[in-house]
Parts: sequence; C-alpha cells; structure tokens
Amino acid sequence: MSNASWTPTRRGFFGLAAAATAGMALSACGSATNTPGGGNTTGGGSAGNGAKPIRSGAAGDQFFIGGMQWGAPVSFSPLNASPAFGAAANGMDIMYEQLIMFNQLDGKIEGRLAKELKEVDKTTWELPLQDGTKWSDGSDLTAEDVVFTFELAKEANVGYASIWTYMDSITANDRTVVVKLKETPYNPLLVRDFLCWVGILPKSYYGKLSPADLTKDANMSPLGSGPYMLDKYDATQIVYKRNDNYWGKSVFGEAKPTHVVHPIFKANNDGDLKLESGELDGSQQFTAQIWKMWEKGKPVATFLKDKPYYLPGSMPSLIFNVTKKGLDNVAVRKAIAYAVNYPDIAAKAMSEYSGEMQASQILPQGSEEKFYDQAKVDATGWKYDKAKAIEILENEAKAKKGSDGIYVLEDGTRLGPWKLITPTGWTDWNTSCEIIAKSLQEVGIDVSTNFPQAATMIDAMQNGNFDLAHYSYASVGPASPWTRFRDVLSESAPIGTRAFWNYGRFKDDTVKGLLEQAAAETDEAKLKEIYQQLDELYRKEIPCVSAMYRPSQFYEFNQGTWTNFPTEDNAYCPPTWKGPGFKVLFNIKKVGS
Repeated sequence: MSNASWTPTRRGFFGLAAAATAGMALSACGSATNTPGGGNTTGGGSAGNGAKPIRSGAAGDQFFIGGMQWGAPVSFSPLNASPAFGAAANGMDIMYEQLIMFNQLDGKIEGRLAKELKEVDKTTWELPLQDGTKWSDGSDLTAEDVVFTFELAKEANVGYASIWTYMDSITANDRTVVVKLKETPYNPLLVRDFLCWVGILPKSYYGKLSPADLTKDANMSPLGSGPYMLDKYDATQIVYKRNDNYWGKSVFGEAKPTHVVHPIFKANNDGDLKLESGELDGSQQFTAQIWKMWEKGKPVATFLKDKPYYLPGSMPSLIFNVTKKGLDNVAVRKAIAYAVNYPDIAAKAMSEYSGEMQASQILPQGSEEKFYDQAKVDATGWKYDKAKAIEILENEAKAKKGSDGIYVLEDGTRLGPWKLITPTGWTDWNTSCEIIAKSLQEVGIDVSTNFPQAATMIDAMQNGNFDLAHYSYASVGPASPWTRFRDVLSESAPIGTRAFWNYGRFKDDTVKGLLEQAAAETDEAKLKEIYQQLDELYRKEIPCVSAMYRPSQFYEFNQGTWTNFPTEDNAYCPPTWKGPGFKVLFNIKKVGS
C-alpha cells in the first residue's frame, strides 16, 4: 500500500497498550520446571454425577472470573485508555457489544448485534441489525448508534480511528448498516477486524461529549446493550448483574448466572488458589503447572485435555534490531534461530503450554491452519541445534571465536554485548529471556537480559532503541496471518520515530506488493500461495524468531459449581472469554441440575 495505511496508527498504539496491560496482568507468572503427566485425568474436569455445587445460595448462582482486572476500576468507557473489566476490548464482552464476532476455531464470522456480514460486492457490505436490539435502559439500539460510533472516530483520536484509512463511508438504511470500503487502499481484512472488536456506543451519552473529552470521560455509570449491566464496584471487585430484559434472549438464550463477579487480586497466586478451591469458575491468567490441580482431584480443566492444554493464539518472539552491527547479518540471525533452546522455553517458561515451535509466522492450528505448510517449514526452517548454530557462525557468517569465547565477524564486529529486553514482572517472559541469553552465550554470542518497566521497554522498542526484544506481534484474529506478516515484514517508521509494527526495522521491497495482493485476494488457494511467499521470505531473512506459542487468552475453569464449559470435545464456542466466548454464559449448567 502506498499512503496513510502504511504510517503508524492510533489503532496500533492501543493494541500495544492492551498488550502491555495484559502483560502486567500476568505479573508473578512464575516458571515451571517439571513436565506434566498424561493429561487431564479428570476427563474434562467434571465434579462428577450427583455432585453438589461447591458454592450454594446466592454465590452459587453467580459466575466468578479472574485474571482481567488487577486494580481498582477507573473507567467503564471503552474509549478511555484504561477501561475496566466488562468495558475493555480484551476482557469479556458482557456490556458493550460488537456487530459481528470472529471464531478462532474455524475462522468464521458470527453475528452479534448484526445478523450477518453480507458482502454485496467488493466494496459494499451490509450488516442488518438483529430484531429488537435495545440498550439496557430499554431504549432502542439503532443503526444510527452504529454509524455514530464509527463516525466519531473521524474527529476523535480513538483507538479505531484508522478504520477510516480503509472505509469510505458507513450509513444507515433503516435497520441495516451499509459499509463502503475504499478501493485504494483496499483492505477488507482490516475493516472486518475492526467490525469484530469495536463495541457499539449509545449516541444518547457519547453524543453529548466533545471530541476532546471522548477519551478522557470515565463513564462510571455506563449504558450498554449486553446481557449484563454494571451493578457495583470497589477496590476489591467488579460486579455485573444480569439484564433480564436483554434483547438477545431470542438469539442466544438466557444467561444462566445472575451476576458476573470479577474479584481483584494482588497477584496471580491469589487467583490460582481461588481457581483451585472453586471460588473462581473461570480464569484468564498464566497458571504454572495447572495439571497439578486436577491431579489432586480438583474439578479444574482446560480446553485441551492433553498438553499443551491451550490453543496457540500468538507467538512471543525474539525481535532483532537489524540496524545494529552484527544483527544486520542474516547469517548471524540464522545461527541465533538454531541456537535458541525452544524445548527449554516450553518446559520452564511456558509450563509445557507451548507446542513444538515451528519456523513459520502462520499458526499451525485453528483458523490459520489452512494456510500452513509443514513440508515447507521442514524444508527451509530451523529447530534447536547448538552444533548447527556454531557451524553457521563459522562457515556462513565467517566468524572466528575470540580469546574470550565470543565470535567476531571478519570486519571486526564482535557478536555482543547485546541486551535482550522485555518488561519486568512478566516472569514467564523473563524466564524465556534468560533461556535465550544462556542459549546464545553457549554458542559464543554475548547476550544478557534487562527487564525495565513495561512503559520504558515499549517506548525503547517502538523507537528502535534496543538490540534484542522479546515481544508479541499480532494475535489470531479476523485479519491474521495478514496482520502478523505486516507486523514482522512491512516497512515501518525509521529509527527514532515511533513504530507500531516491525520494531526491528527490517526492509524488503517485495513485501508491500505481496501484502496488497493478500488483502484483496478472495480465493483461498491463491491466498495460501501468497502467504507462503511471505513465510518463505520470513525464513530467508529472519527478522525475528518466534520463541513460543501462547493462547490469545488463557482459558481455564473449575466445574465445581458450573459445568458444560467448551472443550475440544464440546466446542460450541472457542476457548476465549471475549467475542463468541461470551456464549459460555448461556450454555453452562449448575452442577447437580
């Protein structure tokens, strides 16, 4: 693409902010050094036939979830920089609703406020609203509310403002929303992505705010359209009560819990204890060695019965600053790719929650699997091989080991000292960094770790002020793997100017055209060919190395009070608390009922 679509966007900034928040929520993540046993011995974590709920009375009718709120709420506006649980895009969509939803299991688009996404032609989409959509105060939710939500992004610097890079107009035709895409730049993937995550806002409230106040307003008495309404909150919990007049009963059924409660813990360990005891029904946090809970006989389970227990949704990576001497040498980057001890990262940093790493920017499971090619990965990819790494350093990079044991290139460039950064407190990521640094030191590359505060680290990474960084590019979504290839390969801002993708500043003139082709291609076979060209370029140039697989959200649950959670054998919705994952609230059943 050739214009504003290739400049850093506010959308990218908010994506990073969300990732930073999510990472801080994973503080005290702890590492595991033991490997799990033979899988979920509870056969799905059931409390058993004839069992009584762990919680009784009013608490037994409520749904308790943790891992998405780590401090007292300061805002319930999704436009604010720090929206609380229930309003945050990466939380649980129980108050604000999107037009459509993305299912990471099959890549399909499902209706939410809209019945469907109908592609009339290349640039015209229609989204008819569901019958009887209403706000929780009983007023009508109209197509005008939808248009207003997106139109305000023209004037206000909100997180989804860059949709207007690709969208020409959005209008209301009675109860149908009509979206017109731009022909240049043409990117239906990103427009679809926005439609899946932007929560629709009531014009009756936000229409009274000035553009300058839209992102500042906290909206502590929010009005939404979802199955739950804010009931109360303090520094210890956020409580939502069921909207018994929810418009979506005829579409999704009736939500089973009377309330959704999110306790606010100080650390992950508190959440782990509550999950194991059944005081939490669901959790979204890194829990080391979760299999030990069901080995104790606790009714705890994950979506997959056997390791890695979680579906991959993202690939935290070792990102090279390719403008740095030594790291600008592709042979050095190739040697590093072979030197990293991926099995050790999976075992110690990810508690065996990461499957075997593959040299691909395409996830090998779920909605991206149709674009993945194992044969090509095996032919041109890499795996952990210390001897191979040394061979590449000596034969391809033409490096010689100095008296201190560190390799030096022919031009005198010493391979290090380099710092590997990731935020402090992201302890599973910190453990991964220590393993990477040790791996590289063992083959004669001088790397040490540095863990600054998240804001400091992200600022350094975005401005190119780093050697090596451990961070994630795009997770699975309606536009992936396109967004991930954009993040890894597409030219970004120069060093010293904030970039929202390609932090290592890799450049290749072929990428722009391939991404433009992929964005516009509708034939799945041809699209796979394009993605394979991008994947081959990734393996040839190695601007980063994916270190581990990680779920888009951790999905674990205790079936002591509620049962019938989605699993691989009962996949009525994907293992995520957001998007179509909200269906869990309509399908769980009280134990013993």
